[in-house]
Amino acid sequence: MLGVFSSSVVSPPDELVAAGSRTPSPKITSTALVNRFLVNNASAVSIQVGEQAQLAFTHLNESALQPRSFAVKDEIFCLFEGALDNLGSLRQQYGLAKSANEVVLVIEAYKALRDRAPYPANHVVGHLNGNFAFIVFDKSTSTLFVASDQFGKVPLYWGITADGYVAFADDAELLKGACGKSLASFPQGCFFSTTLGGLRSFENPKNKITAVPANDEEIWGAKYKVEGPAVLAATE
Repeated sequence: MLGVFSSSVVSPPDELVAAGSRTPSPKITSTALVNRFLVNNASAVSIQVGEQAQLAFTHLNESALQPRSFAVKDEIFCLFEGALDNLGSLRQQYGLAKSANEVVLVIEAYKALRDRAPYPANHVVGHLNGNFAFIVFDKSTSTLFVASDQFGKVPLYWGITADGYVAFADDAELLKGACGKSLASFPQGCFFSTTLGGLRSFENPKNKITAVPANDEEIWGAKYKVEGPAVLAATE
């Protein structure tokens, strides 16, 4: 799956901008990135959302246990990859039909967070048990919401294209060829929200997330780490 978003939606992360400047490497534009995805995946579907975003996905080579899905409702677009272990109880919690799948559930959870906000965002994402990564784009508010499960079972990466768009994908090689060193693995157990101020940990919402510059020989420009007891213990 692939989501590409203009600077009017999301500002490119400073750490990834710095990484690309520190070690310049070839990049391509957001349009070229989407075209490359479509060419490499014959069965891919692409959705253009105004000039702000473009989403693409394919069922090609997907895992039977972690399928990819797409849905749109009330101008909320969602790409989802993975499976939720507690989908049944979440359907009841959000008043959904038994036929509702994960991508529909995430849209409803996002709508509840946006419109009623009974719980903090970390509670909403933290209640999703399973292996997953998802990208939500709300066209009505130009809001982006992205998350990865606490164990990082579904791969998710993000980077910056030549024209300054922020791209999210489950394929590291795809972004490596498009974003150069302005590339990082999206940290597990975290979510990114343009409404709530960027990158946060839903496991440890009070803990700071820092970006450590990667070694030059690595494909990554930076590695994101959630500060906390585990990080401190490892450095002692």
